[in-house]
Amino acid sequence: MKIAMASDHAAYHLKEHLKAYLAKEGHEVIDFGTYSEASMDYPDTIKLAARAVSKKEAEYGIVLCGSGIGASIVANKIHGIRAALCLDAYSAEYSRRHNDANVLVLGGRRTSPTEAETLVDIWLSTDFEGGRHLRRIEKIHEIEQEECRD
Repeated sequence: MKIAMASDHAAYHLKEHLKAYLAKEGHEVIDFGTYSEASMDYPDTIKLAARAVSKKEAEYGIVLCGSGIGASIVANKIHGIRAALCLDAYSAEYSRRHNDANVLVLGGRRTSPTEAETLVDIWLSTDFEGGRHLRRIEKIHEIEQEECRD
């Protein structure tokens, strides 16, 4: 699976940990930065990973910032992205199962490497249920289209 990744400086170490973990699991990672702990603005990297998912250059995205909140806001500004900030196993599972999330968001200052691995495993292995949930995803898509016309 091809996964786009990006972080800010606060989540740099967790991104690097997950990048190595995903590679070990056989996934291809496209790293959009940041590449150090030097202070930077998270929108600069997060938008690149989310755009790669939107353009189908990657199947999924994983983006991180200190809390996960800013990265979530940025990713969700990109057309076609359904980014979910997941802080526990339940949110990781149901963001995929019911919301067909295509970008996982984690907080680098609030998620340990072991927890992050667990959340990534759950998120990547959970399928979208479709059914009544598909109708809701289609309504989200309609809202996106309305916003593009305004």
